[in-house]
Amino acid sequence: MSPNLTLSEILLATYPLPPASLDKLLALAEYVELPKGSVLFRDDALAHHVYVVQRGLARVYARRADREVTFWFSEEGSVLASIRGYTEQAVSYETIELLEDSGLFRLNMRALHALYREDIHLANWGRALVERVWQQTEQQLIARQFRTAEERYADLLAQQPHLLHRVALGHLASYLGITQVTLSRVRAKLK
Repeated sequence: MSPNLTLSEILLATYPLPPASLDKLLALAEYVELPKGSVLFRDDALAHHVYVVQRGLARVYARRADREVTFWFSEEGSVLASIRGYTEQAVSYETIELLEDSGLFRLNMRALHALYREDIHLANWGRALVERVWQQTEQQLIARQFRTAEERYADLLAQQPHLLHRVALGHLASYLGITQVTLSRVRAKLK
């Protein structure tokens, strides 16, 4: 998505809203500029906000004993939330970190859920948001289980080639479910 999209355009790309409902969402949004390296959500803390990325890039990962496992990149036009925090109001299992200086819209999660209870259009918007994340997660899980490293890398090149210029190779390898050495071999083979 283009970094020139307005918040309204980003929100409406998730689900069509009547003007009055859209205005309620827009009223919740606070624009913030955050530097590269900022952590929006921690895997050991309760999340209190949802973010909409207008400009920038974030990495979603889980920490394991000796490494970090990247399972998502969110760029312009994306909605960022701790899914567990969003759906259960529980401590996050993921960490979300900005990989670039970013411009984001921040929405208070408690206020957002209150709007869902009072406005069916916004409740449907929230449902559509979770359905989109669910679908993307399922696609990624299937790709990791049934596709070779070369196929996963080829998919990345076809669907998100710009990530190669925006993301460190170690993060890309983790996202693809392979080692950095394997990624280097795959890249050399496909050149």
